[in-house]
Amino acid sequence: MGDELIPYCTIPAVMESVSNGETGFGVIPIENSIEGPVGITLDSLAHKFDLKIYREIIIPINQNLMVNPGSGMDDIEDVYSHAQAIAQCQEFIRKNMIQPHYAVSTARAAKDILGFKNKAAIGNRVAAELYGLDILKANIQDTDNNETRFVVVSKDDHEPTGRDKTSIIFSIYEDRPGGLYHILGIFEKNNVNLTKIESRPSKKGLGKYLFFVDFEGHAADEMVQDILAEIDENTYFLKVLGSYPHFR
Repeated sequence: MGDELIPYCTIPAVMESVSNGETGFGVIPIENSIEGPVGITLDSLAHKFDLKIYREIIIPINQNLMVNPGSGMDDIEDVYSHAQAIAQCQEFIRKNMIQPHYAVSTARAAKDILGFKNKAAIGNRVAAELYGLDILKANIQDTDNNETRFVVVSKDDHEPTGRDKTSIIFSIYEDRPGGLYHILGIFEKNNVNLTKIESRPSKKGLGKYLFFVDFEGHAADEMVQDILAEIDENTYFLKVLGSYPHFR
């Protein structure tokens, strides 16, 4: 369906249901190719839940302008959607001089405009079908390569497949110059490819960060175990988020 049908306020609830055993797996968005990381997902993985990334899924996201039957572009004054969907369609909104408004999800936005001829919502075709709306303009996102990466979270790691990657979080000692450079050098000397690295505030003060890294290999591999052991010796905090198959 796409991340626009997952209210972002429910991401912790999905993770909680997996953590307490109500469900075996949960699917949550972790990054978008236009708007970048989904902060609430990263923060929840880092600070709140001891879950593993079991699999990843990458889905193309097409945003559409949804209206009540009979409404035309000349009627639309306001548009509603989740903040990320609004951000993904800024150029369309600006060109058409429509006033944007934030909703907790695009599904909720679609529901909230029902019966209003002068209001529109941004979302995917499933939301339009669900609430009986017309798609007035299709594919209104600013770029065509709009994709969202989802992760499937579980209590367990995925078994090795021979085509895996591992996700970790770590923080470095603040009083060690070149700390991050040294950690990244561990991967370089072992000829292990990094597929992603980004930082997030640690929530422990300005200038203090957590680093999220994805790299090729499975935590069950001997070389990866050696890498993780060396990182653990040279960092203040290390958490392995899981090993799972490459989607591509």
